[in-house]
Amino acid sequence: MKDFTKIAQELIIYRDDYFFMIYDGFPVNPGHLLIISNEVRSDYFALTEEEKLALPIAINNAKEIIIKDYVPDGFNIGMNCGEYAGQTVFHFHCHLIPRYKGDMENPRGGVRHVIPSKGNY
Repeated sequence: MKDFTKIAQELIIYRDDYFFMIYDGFPVNPGHLLIISNEVRSDYFALTEEEKLALPIAINNAKEIIIKDYVPDGFNIGMNCGEYAGQTVFHFHCHLIPRYKGDMENPRGGVRHVIPSKGNY
């Protein structure tokens, strides 16, 4: 998939002027959402200033959607920007991943675990 322009409308759970949301097709945890730009932008750094200002509002809206149907104990917010950061779909999307007590043995270090052994400090 090169972008998210072919997403079936019935999969979209939220839309505003700048972003739409879907549940991740390969969720890390139950409730894992993607916040996707309405316009194709390669990554966070390609968003317009208006989109960047609207993103925190979209993240909060996504959090409320997740809380309504799930009872997470925390969240990770993640964006992969560029091939060498792990990005595979070059259409801006932000992951909001609900975290649950016990979903991993030791969550300390959080997103630092994207590089093995860097989360343990």
